[in-house]
Amino acid sequence: MINRASPQTQRAEPLPETLPLAILTGLRRLPAEHVEFVHGSQLRASDRMLGLCAALAAISAVLVNFRFLVHVPGWMLASWTLLVLAAYLPAFQLRRAAAASDYATATRSDLLKHGMLALLQGVAWVMAMVLLTSAARPSEIVTLWTIACCLMAAVAIAHQATPLSSASFIITVGAGAFWMMLKHADPLLAAIVTSYAMLLLGASLRQAHLFGVQLTTNKLLAEKREVVSLLLKEHDIDAADSLWQTDIARRLTGVSPSFARMLGLSADELEGRSILEVLAGPDWEGGRFDPALHELAEKLKLRAPFSGLVLPVVVNEQQRWWEISASPRVDEKGVFLGFRGVGSDITVQKVSSERIAQMARYDMLTNLPNRLHLTEELAVAIEQVSRWHTRCGFLMIDLDRFKSVNDTLGHLVGDRLLAQVAERIGTVCSVNEICGRLGGDEFAVIIRDAPEALYIDQLALAIIEAVSRPYVVDNHTLFIGASVGSATAPNDGTDAETLIRSADLAMYRAKEAGRGKHLRYAPAMHADAEERRTLEIALREALGKNELHLLYQPIVTADTGEVVGFEALVRWTHPELGPISPVKFIPLAEDTRLIASIGNWVLRTACQEAAQWPDDVRVSVNVSAEQLYEAEFLETVVSALAHSRLPAERLELEVTEGVFLREGTGVSQLLDKLMKLGVRLSLDDFGTGYSSLGYLSRSRFSTIKIDRSFVSGAARNQRESLAIIHAVVAMAQSLEMETTAEGVETEAEHDIIRALGCTKIQGFYFGRPMPAADALGLFIDPNSQVA
Repeated sequence: MINRASPQTQRAEPLPETLPLAILTGLRRLPAEHVEFVHGSQLRASDRMLGLCAALAAISAVLVNFRFLVHVPGWMLASWTLLVLAAYLPAFQLRRAAAASDYATATRSDLLKHGMLALLQGVAWVMAMVLLTSAARPSEIVTLWTIACCLMAAVAIAHQATPLSSASFIITVGAGAFWMMLKHADPLLAAIVTSYAMLLLGASLRQAHLFGVQLTTNKLLAEKREVVSLLLKEHDIDAADSLWQTDIARRLTGVSPSFARMLGLSADELEGRSILEVLAGPDWEGGRFDPALHELAEKLKLRAPFSGLVLPVVVNEQQRWWEISASPRVDEKGVFLGFRGVGSDITVQKVSSERIAQMARYDMLTNLPNRLHLTEELAVAIEQVSRWHTRCGFLMIDLDRFKSVNDTLGHLVGDRLLAQVAERIGTVCSVNEICGRLGGDEFAVIIRDAPEALYIDQLALAIIEAVSRPYVVDNHTLFIGASVGSATAPNDGTDAETLIRSADLAMYRAKEAGRGKHLRYAPAMHADAEERRTLEIALREALGKNELHLLYQPIVTADTGEVVGFEALVRWTHPELGPISPVKFIPLAEDTRLIASIGNWVLRTACQEAAQWPDDVRVSVNVSAEQLYEAEFLETVVSALAHSRLPAERLELEVTEGVFLREGTGVSQLLDKLMKLGVRLSLDDFGTGYSSLGYLSRSRFSTIKIDRSFVSGAARNQRESLAIIHAVVAMAQSLEMETTAEGVETEAEHDIIRALGCTKIQGFYFGRPMPAADALGLFIDPNSQVA
């Protein structure tokens, strides 16, 4: 594969930590970026000893001429001397050329050439052993052997940086000496010469290896020193910390430019000044020192090392935060010289950490203490109660009708409304109280000292009154309220968790009592909460254990009393608790979001049982808002009708006005799809909710159901109830809808409802809720009567 990467995009190979002998000898190539450094360093180190080697060679050549002049012809000695000169002269020329460029142009070929010259020099000395020893005496042989040993030792030392050169010379000369001793002496001496040469060669290669290690180590150290130097230069220019030192009198000495910049002064202005005076700033004259400065003074006095000491420092009339660390300085004799340390400007980090701490303990929307902060403060208040035998109070505040604001006008308006609520609660509270936001639309107030119950009642009523006043948010006039529950320590709890739970129970009881009220905690509330918890656990298992069943209440025509339908009513019988009133478990199912699964079961079961009735009898099923908000509800209805084979026109779904309060849920579109299936729609409890005629225009209902409160009012001849029923009947007739009056229990109520024109009637007067079998029996047994 061809490497198409440009030289600029290829990464440089790092210098190996250990240079192998193959590279040091030049037998293996180096990456181009390292050739100059490695081979240049080798040649420079060898060339330093070139003069010594040449001088030793010259002395040796003179000794050889002097020793062999008697037995060897002069022309032969002269020729050999010229050969030695010719062997050493190119080495000087090579050194001169390399030194001229300061070895900046050193290459692998230069290293190989250096080795070839060493080989040539060795050959020159071998020629002396071959040419001059043919008739030599033992003293002359010993002279050549001694000279060879000295030359090999000198080369091993001089050329340890260039192992190719030392190996070439030692092997060549050692081989010549071995031959000479073997021919003119005996094998033992030849072996000694060979061993000596091998030892020199091994020592030379070992030194070459150490040279390579030292070379790479020096290179890495140089690079690190360069990096450190650059970092120090950059640090001195840009860093938020710097070095400082003092003498034994705590006076600054050798002030660095970075330290001076941190203080907004010049180094000359700081030199010789006390570090405590410099760090104290404007407070030095007044003597009002931060505790951290006192701690610093104590450390300096004790000559003790310290680290991570944070203290405020005024720089250019602005408060900054420094973190300083230091250790005492001593000389070689242990005499104290002062301190040396580092100072870091951590203002940004401290501000950020304080901001994070603020976010962790305060509500970002209202800037009030959050749940964590309130719990901590409540624990402190309870501790004070235990210590001083006083009382503290806790108010739990929940906003009434806030959810409808959020649903109709959006969360942005809701958030702005919460901010105004927080401001109003804060104005009601005094220094004796801490108000905070627990989350959502829940607020709380801690009363540190609650002298009497009346004080708590008055504060709670003042909060309700303040919160209930009208608000103006984005040109919207809004009305909400507040329900408040209170608990006191130690009567209602001796720890924060218990007190909060007690106030929470009281608050929920206040909401159930009609909202806009304040209730104190009572032990009975805890019993009710335990009962509620028990019921919730049991209710979650009720469907799986088949504990729910349906009863059906007849719906009859107002004129003839003929049964035209039944309303399906869910009932729950627990095996241990017995029958449980719908008044208890239906609100519980809504709060715990079990109402949708229960409602779907009611729908399927009612369709299955209604399929056994005559074809002209309908079944009415109440549908909760949570069911309609589910994306799968349409499929649930279709599935229930398909499995039961009940015609869609025989199913009537009863919904309340509350399903339209949450915008963007697609309820109107869903109801339109249900009507296209043939399912009838009934608007339940019309007149008791928001009573907007816009609901009737969004979906075409089949029936409007009139609440029992109007029926009983009309029977008592109340003008308002009579007028409302009359108006609803007239409106329904004009819209071609039917009307069903609920809760008709007496003959007088029946007569007035008929007189007012209602088309259908439902109530105990005609029949109580009955099992499916009894409902079916009304049509099977001709003698059966609705009762």
